[in-house]
Amino acid sequence: MLLFVLAAVAVIVAVRWVAARTGLPAAALLPLIGIAYALLPGPNVGLDPDLVLMVVLPPLLYSAALDSSLLDIRRNLRIVVSLSVMLVLLTALLVGVGFHLFVAGATLAAGVAVGAAIAPPDPVAALAVGRRVNLPPKMVTIIQGEGLLNDATALTLLSVAVAAAVGGEFSFPSAVGKFILAAAGGVAVGAAVAWVVRLARPLTADPLLSNAISLATPFVAYLLGEELHVSGVLAVVIAGLIVGHQTPQFGSGAARLQTNAVWRLVDFLLEGFVFLLIGQQLPEVVKGLRHYDTSTIVIAVAVSVGVVLLLRPAWLVLTQSLPRSLHTRLGGISEQDDPEVPGTARQIARADRNARRLTFREVTALSWSGTRGVISLAAIFTLPLTTDSGAPFPDRDLLLFCTFVVVLVTLVGQGLTFAPLVRMLGLRANETDQARVRNEARSAAVEAALARLDEVAAEEPDSTDAVDATRTQLLARLERYRGRLDLLQQSMSAEIPTSPEYEAALRIRRATIDAQREELVRWRDAGRLPDEELRVLERELDHEELLLPKRGS
Repeated sequence: MLLFVLAAVAVIVAVRWVAARTGLPAAALLPLIGIAYALLPGPNVGLDPDLVLMVVLPPLLYSAALDSSLLDIRRNLRIVVSLSVMLVLLTALLVGVGFHLFVAGATLAAGVAVGAAIAPPDPVAALAVGRRVNLPPKMVTIIQGEGLLNDATALTLLSVAVAAAVGGEFSFPSAVGKFILAAAGGVAVGAAVAWVVRLARPLTADPLLSNAISLATPFVAYLLGEELHVSGVLAVVIAGLIVGHQTPQFGSGAARLQTNAVWRLVDFLLEGFVFLLIGQQLPEVVKGLRHYDTSTIVIAVAVSVGVVLLLRPAWLVLTQSLPRSLHTRLGGISEQDDPEVPGTARQIARADRNARRLTFREVTALSWSGTRGVISLAAIFTLPLTTDSGAPFPDRDLLLFCTFVVVLVTLVGQGLTFAPLVRMLGLRANETDQARVRNEARSAAVEAALARLDEVAAEEPDSTDAVDATRTQLLARLERYRGRLDLLQQSMSAEIPTSPEYEAALRIRRATIDAQREELVRWRDAGRLPDEELRVLERELDHEELLLPKRGS
């Protein structure tokens, strides 16, 4: 097992290296490698659905929620709900009806079960590609928000469908009531967990304690939700969104830096193992197809893949074609929606104010972003082996195979072609506007610091020298930000303009940091500086280097 884990880490690192140099998404390459390994002689690692749902899913969802914007999701809440709730329910229902009508012997409940499993997109691959090709922030928010909420919808619906398939009875009012109760309870549990985390913040000034609490939070939210028979997945998402929104106010800088690093590593390893694991399930899902006719398998796969690929664009086109009074709005922010939007944010949203419907290019990109992943496989593997009467669960092996094909088709097919499609459509974020917002915010922050300095000088007359020195540094920084802002405001291009002076200043600052680091190492090697002190001083230089802005930002 240890050798297998080390080999898997080596594969994940190698694929990450290849993906960074070729532009291919690692989320699409890893399942292919997993399939290749599964076809070799020797043991495979099976997918334990309980392990995925309890150990893998909570941290991945929580990390994604921490990186999401609660305000942006709120501004796009209608489309997020449209895709993550209404589209998921409609997908599951149509797949269920398709199985009931066209697949010999299939029941409606079993069809809805597989439909619920394949309905929620896993946005990992789409977001990785979208960020690499600089997808507009609005599109990223929609994909991210959909991916956070659709799992809770799908898993809740799956439990209702399985209960109907196992017990043989289905009550629509009871199903709706269970769904609403699970969703509302999940939101309440997530908010309660976030409130407890906020109360614990003053007690955890130590970054290590803060990170320990951060790592434990998603598991606490999930287990508490499941124990109370509500949506544990939704509890994790809500807790992550609230904690992430409050972190700038209540978290320390050291804790934030360390937490970000820890969660990036957790995401990298968990996602890598998950996508490798997807490919290795091929022998398991193929093994159970011996008792089915080829025509039955083909029809079942066609229904599953067809609904998943065709319903999403049809739904997006339909919601964009509704009358304005009924239209599910997808877009940015407006003065009517948010009268307190700052000036530059208003400038960024100017193009969206009158464009309440998505453009054809945006609909096309969103239609192709619906990649499925490990949640679908983990969900379908939770199907019981038998019903309450002791009979085999209807068409369980066929449902497993259909889910695997849908995951493979979307994850590999759409994952590998999403970047070329986005480039062909010409969907790119306006880098100049983004840099302008950053520099306006930096200038406003420095001006607030200067105002606070005046208060300190009035309250502490003896600190004049320290106040003057700090004011000089802040004024120099403000002058740099305003100079950069003037250059950005004069630019007519969507790409960040270059400034020889700005680039030269960054090169000089990096060169001086490198020189200091080299000198410290020479002191250490000469025996004049202990390693412990070297690490302290090196950490100071690392933080200084981290503060340097990226190119043109």
